Amino acid sequence: MYEQIAANKRRTALLVLGAVVFLGLVGYAIGRLLEAGPLGLALALGLAAAMSLGSYYGGDRIVLASARAREVSREEEPRLHNIVEGLAIAAGVPKPRVYIVPERAPNAFATGRDPEHASIAVTQGLLETMNRVELEGVIAHEMAHIVDRDILVGTVVATLVGAAVLLSEFFLRTWWWGGVGRRRGDERGGGPVELVLFAIGLVMLILAPIVAQIIRLAVSRNREFLADAEGALLTRYPPGLASALRKIAAASGIPMRSANNATAHLWLAQPSRVEGERMGLLERLFQTHPPIEERIRRLEEM
Repeated sequence: MYEQIAANKRRTALLVLGAVVFLGLVGYAIGRLLEAGPLGLALALGLAAAMSLGSYYGGDRIVLASARAREVSREEEPRLHNIVEGLAIAAGVPKPRVYIVPERAPNAFATGRDPEHASIAVTQGLLETMNRVELEGVIAHEMAHIVDRDILVGTVVATLVGAAVLLSEFFLRTWWWGGVGRRRGDERGGGPVELVLFAIGLVMLILAPIVAQIIRLAVSRNREFLADAEGALLTRYPPGLASALRKIAAASGIPMRSANNATAHLWLAQPSRVEGERMGLLERLFQTHPPIEERIRRLEEM
């Protein structure tokens, strides 16, 4: 278990580094194509910093509001509060605020920029479906996200790749409608080296949205495996979360009206969109979570 946790952390660090390098390359390509030197890189980093600050300080409130989450007191949900409090003590973090999402599908998520400003939200369906051991497994998984500051990691990666995509789309639209590339090509005189560099930069900007999505999904999936392992370590009972994941998989056809593409990666399991609808091949390829069967298999091997 400890080797798996260490390996997941190393992979996550490499993916975050890859996101930083990717943003830098996009900025450099824009600066090269516009003959603006380091201006493109500075613009990319500045945009990423502004987006990160905004989502860091206000992202949790936006997520909770979009999910229609309602904060509940200990008197309303004593079992849930007792589990959250016990696992927070075991993890050595302050007790997160507790929310309930009015959805029938069993699911949960954690949000907040750090353990001192964290919240855990569970759906009404999760409370009605899980026994105490299974609910502890789910809450421990979300507590692991809080301890590891996954919301911060997700925010940093999302804003880095988001800034890269925004910049590439802005440049391509400007180039297409304003003839930036044609003007630059005329000024350079069409030299072979310049043409090759221009072509490489242009291809990279065109592929930027796809590469960005791959990086974001790789980070998200890796953090889910890590939270499963650390949650199981927190409860000392991996079968609890494995059993909860089986129930969640069995209820995968129940739609979640409050979930969307922007928040899908935060949930414990990939939210369904339409009742009874199965995901297509491309949607499975680009889903934000690893397959539940693989997560269960790893938990059973612990």
